[in-house]
Parts: sequence; structure tokens; C-alpha cells
Amino acid sequence: MTLLKPHAAARLLAAAAALFWLALACGQARAQDKLGPYDRDSARAMLSMIRDDLKSNYYDPNFRGLKLEEKFKEADDRIKAAQTRDQLMIPIAQFLLSLDDSHTVFLPPGRAARIEYGWRVQMVGDRCFVTALKPKSDAESKLKPGDEVISIDGFRPTRATLWKMHYRYYALAPARAVRFVVQSPGEAQPREVTVESKIEMGQAVRQWQDILMQSLREEWDIVRVRTSEAGDDRLLIWKMPTFEVEDQVVDDMMGRAHRFKTLVLDLRGNGGGYEDALVRLAGYFFDHDLKVAERKGRKESKVVTAKTRGDKVFKGNLVVLVDSDSGSAAEMFARVVQLEKRGTVIGDHTAGAVMTSKYYGRETGVGRVLYFGSNITIGDVLMSDGQSLERVGVTPDEVLLPTGADLAAHRDPALARAAELAGVKLDPEKAGALFPVDWKK
Repeated sequence: MTLLKPHAAARLLAAAAALFWLALACGQARAQDKLGPYDRDSARAMLSMIRDDLKSNYYDPNFRGLKLEEKFKEADDRIKAAQTRDQLMIPIAQFLLSLDDSHTVFLPPGRAARIEYGWRVQMVGDRCFVTALKPKSDAESKLKPGDEVISIDGFRPTRATLWKMHYRYYALAPARAVRFVVQSPGEAQPREVTVESKIEMGQAVRQWQDILMQSLREEWDIVRVRTSEAGDDRLLIWKMPTFEVEDQVVDDMMGRAHRFKTLVLDLRGNGGGYEDALVRLAGYFFDHDLKVAERKGRKESKVVTAKTRGDKVFKGNLVVLVDSDSGSAAEMFARVVQLEKRGTVIGDHTAGAVMTSKYYGRETGVGRVLYFGSNITIGDVLMSDGQSLERVGVTPDEVLLPTGADLAAHRDPALARAAELAGVKLDPEKAGALFPVDWKK
């Protein structure tokens, strides 16, 4: 199976934006991270291996016009000048970020600690809001759902920089405290608060997979299938938080959907997943085989086809919900629905992070082995109309955004509208209560 990596993770930043966050990380380095005798050599070895993997596997042999060796030398020079371990990792990250590619990123060695911030923020349109807070956390005592985030540690989050913020805080340079400037609905002036993080030291080093998934969903249980029914045969709502599911999950859910007249597929927050899951799901909505997209690699192209499920095809109405965190496979599915005029897409503009990538694991070190790697784009993805969604995203048929007041009151106007299209009365307040954020204990 080819993996369409989650955006979460998904949106990486433009080089200029990356410089802001990486400079911030340098400035907050801690004294206990002072370099050991082999740290600098290990970092330089990591950089060289990352460059080799990129040169061998990146889908564009011209590297989007980037002068690769010049960027490599710049990164190497920064490593030579670094004074802390965090500063060693930053030039390696910047080297890959220079490509301005949503799916090409450095994944540094894991840390023997677990950091918990207790807050989740998200772009809604062009504004950033607090969307969830962990109970009994410091964040809960200082922030409120629906707070508009004006700045985080002095930088204003945007659609171009928010993913990088998560990457910086979880993977590159975790912070013991984060400074917010926020404004609550109805308040005349913004306020500044400093939110303390919870750090648990451990014996085992946490690997990149754990860090990445935490950054994408904090501690939300993303693998649980969650649904809601209208109480009759009119409406089934399936909240699908990831395409990293096996065929059986898709088959079971679509088998259940058959007795309903309308299926609302909620892909908000879905950063992508397995290509196999994408084409299997798409096959349930068409009575013929369908070209989903064309994957163009360095040396060859491949057509991605969804094979019809025949007499198992769902013939009812389809409504798809998306938001700014819908990326990769989620965006592709929503766009297929639009191109084929199979349903209605409602919500916010999607992430614009649609490439095919692969993880390349490496190790280095003398005595102490460090495991690290890179996620590298191996193919561009063109939809059936010949257009790429990368940096473009999907514009919903109906753009419907929650306000700060909606978020504060836990109202979900987009889901309420989807139910209305199915002929079901669902108040925004009741819609917002159907799928609360589920924090692990």
C-alpha cells in the first residue's frame, strides 16, 4: 500500500515562514542540551544521509529548481556553529523545508520524554482559534474554546505557518511553556497568557511515529470509528478521522450505510492515510471503475483507479465535510466527489497538501545509536481533470465556517447544515455534542 502521509501532520511551510519558527527554536534552547563530544559529528552524518536519500528518491530530479548543494553547505555550516543539540537538528530540518514541499520533512531522533501541551488550535478560514482544551490542564485554566489566537510565542499563526508550529513544538524543540495572545468572543481587548506544558521523563526514547501522531491529534483517539444515526433511515453520520484504516473497516461502515438515504462523511481533521483505503471507499459510490488521479514519479507514472463495488455501491445522497486540517487522501476524496458531481462538499478550504511520500529510516552514532529519518515525496498527484491540489486544496461547494462564538458554545453549523440537506432537523448545539474531543487519561 502506498501511504499518503497525514498533513498534520501535511502542510509544511514555505522557506521564509520556516525561518521564523526555526529561529525561535534556536532562541529557546536550554542549557542542559549542551553538546557532547560526538553530537556535532552525528548531526553532520545525519545531514549527509538525508541529502543522499533526497537525491536518490525525490520525485523531481531538478528539486523544484533548488540549488541542493548550496543549501546542503549552508546547513552544514550552521551545524558547525551550533551550541546545543536542538540547534543541531534545526539546520537539517531547514534543509528539507527549503523545498517548500508538503510531504518532505526531517524526522529527528526521538526524545526520552513525553510532552503534553493540553491545547489544540486550528485555522478556520484565515483566522486561528482554540478548538479544544484538555481537562485539568494548565491550558484549560488559562484559555477558552473559541479564543482567537493572535500570536503564539510572538508569531501570528497562518495557514502557511500553523503546521510548522506543531512541527517545531513536538519534534524539533519542545517548550516548557508557550506564550499566547488571544481574544475571546465579545472581549474588547486581547490578553496574554503563558501556558505551562506537562513533561514526563521516561527511560525509553520516543520515536518519530509517536511524536507525529501526537502533534496531529494531541491525545485524541483517532482510530475509533464514530457514527451517529438520525433514529430512522434518513441519515447516517460517519466521522472518519483517518484513512489509515484496513479494508474491513471501510467495508463494515459502507455495509451499514446501505440502509440510509443519506450518508454524511465527516472528513474534518482527517489528514490522509492509505491510498488503498481511499480507492476502496471511492469504489462504493460509483457503478463503474473510476480514475481517481495519476501519480507522477521521477521515472514513471501510475493511474490510481477506484474499482466499483458492484451491487454493494451506495446509491443514496452523499455529503462530505472538510476543514483546514483535511489533507491528502481526504482532499482527494472530496475533489473526486466534486468532479463526478456525486455529492455536496461543505466546510472550510482544505489543506492543499496532496503528494505521495515514503519514509526512509536511518541510524547513526558512536556507542549511542540514534534513529532518525525523513519523509520524502516520491510522486506528485494529478486529479482526473489534470490539476494538482498541492498548495491549492479543495474549495467546498458550500463554505460554512464556525465563528469563535460557535466554538465557545460547542456549536457545529456545518454538520447541522449537512443534516438539513438530508431532511433532518439537527440544531448546531446538538450537532456539536455528537463527537466531542476524547482525550486519553
